[in-house]
Amino acid sequence: MIVAHLDLDAFFAAVEELENPELRTVPLIVGGDPHGRGVVATANYVARGFGIHSAMSAAEALRRCPHAIFVRPRHSLYRDYSREVWSTIREIVPTVEQAGIDEGYLDVGEVAPAFDDARALAEAVRAVVRARTRLSCSLGVATSKVVAKVASDRRKPGGLTVVRPGREAAFLAPFPIRLLPGVGPKAEERLKALGIGTIGELAALDDAQLASVLRGKVGAELRDRARGVDLRPLEVSVERISISQEETFARDISSPERLHDELRRMAEKLAEHLRTRGQVARTVTTKVRYPDFAIRTRSASLPVGIDDAERIGELACSLLDRALVDRPGPLRLVGVGVSGLEEHVQLSLPALS
Repeated sequence: MIVAHLDLDAFFAAVEELENPELRTVPLIVGGDPHGRGVVATANYVARGFGIHSAMSAAEALRRCPHAIFVRPRHSLYRDYSREVWSTIREIVPTVEQAGIDEGYLDVGEVAPAFDDARALAEAVRAVVRARTRLSCSLGVATSKVVAKVASDRRKPGGLTVVRPGREAAFLAPFPIRLLPGVGPKAEERLKALGIGTIGELAALDDAQLASVLRGKVGAELRDRARGVDLRPLEVSVERISISQEETFARDISSPERLHDELRRMAEKLAEHLRTRGQVARTVTTKVRYPDFAIRTRSASLPVGIDDAERIGELACSLLDRALVDRPGPLRLVGVGVSGLEEHVQLSLPALS
């Protein structure tokens, strides 16, 4: 097994910087009210230079950096960018376990069974994500999920760390035990009370020592992870829940009529695909990308599934118009997708007597 863990660097803050490039050079904090009980969701790397980190109280962040810029999270916007990132990744590595809006595991061994090829593939993923979305990501490549996750955090932002077979335990050994996935605050406290502060020291515990601090299956599992042993497979869904079409233009297009024509053409292809599979869709989504790579999506859900090209196109055009009202301007890309897929049920009339 060769698996990569991918982590988008300071994701919420990076999206805010894309939306407003002036924020790139200032300490930026995404989170709650610094004058109340708010918490830091994430901070850009300028703010991190002041010791600010996720889960810190916003009031403490303000104390450490009084001139920081605070913005409230815009989760629907972050979901738009996240969908774009994971859609891009799946074009290169089909099997993905998305563990969160900004992180996930990639089965790179499915595409590149040798470690040298896996490194090259991970580098390609990183480059394509940057080219398509302007977002930075860090990756760790290893033989298991636990080692890949620790590795992805070693060279942030935008780094790549590869841990080759046989090097897992040695790689993990020097790190503090709190960095081992699965070690929570209580387990860390118990281990430190016994003088165990590194992953390597946890890995070296014998059965009796382990049982005195971490009993049962959990203790054995954490010791295995500390040794680089993690047999968990990727948790993926084989069910295809959406289909989409999109087009990147050679030159930005501002004409609504031309954009509508593109969407109707895509709607024809989607409708044909649905009919071929005997499916209907209950949600239509239009995606737009602006020249500065900003992304917007708008969706509409229906009480009854459809497979009609004209209706899909009509909804897609209406959603495009909504997006352009919110933010006018020429577009670099448009796309339309359908989701909420279900089998088409043909209702039959009762026979006449």
